[in-house]
Parts: sequence; C-alpha cells; structure tokens
Amino acid sequence: MSDDYLPRRASLEVLRAEAADELATVVQERLLIGEDPWDFMEELPSVDELVVSLLRADNIIRDGGRRPTPSRDYRVLRQIALDYPPLTRTVWRMLDSDPGARWAS
Repeated sequence: MSDDYLPRRASLEVLRAEAADELATVVQERLLIGEDPWDFMEELPSVDELVVSLLRADNIIRDGGRRPTPSRDYRVLRQIALDYPPLTRTVWRMLDSDPGARWAS
C-alpha cells in the first residue's frame, strides 16, 4: 500500500534536517529584507509540518502533478503517519485544520 501513495525518500532524521535547513533559509531571507520576526514567526510551519507537506508534495509529483481529491489526500496523509509514526500527531493536527489554509505555507 505504501508504494501506491508515497515514494520512500529518506529517514525521518534526514527529512527533519532538510526541513529545518529550509525553514532557517526562509527566516534568514525574511530578516534580510527587514521583516520583524515577531510579525512572521508564528505563521511559519513547524519542522514536522514542513516534512509532511514535502512528503505530500512528493506524492502529487509522482501522480503527475494532479492535486489529490479530499479522500485521496486523506489516504496519503494517513499513509505518511503509518510510514513515519513520529509524525502521526502532526498529520492528524493538519487533517483537523482548515484544508485551504493547511497547504498555504
């Protein structure tokens, strides 16, 4: 079932390190253009939220770039939680949030 929904990328530690580097880059760029961190830090995703988003994006790319239907999106996110158990709370929190806002970041 995993192969139907997600390509295997790397260990969770590697994914988290990549996501942390990406977030650090975003913070650095926003600071360099003069933004106040008090104004933007709360709107940035957590490292785990970014990892889930990247895994979901991998799935969209693998599916020819088609945005998933709500039911397929649920299955993909559920599979992420099964494949990476430490991300389970993040996945369920993201599923409970506003779907339109979930992928805006």
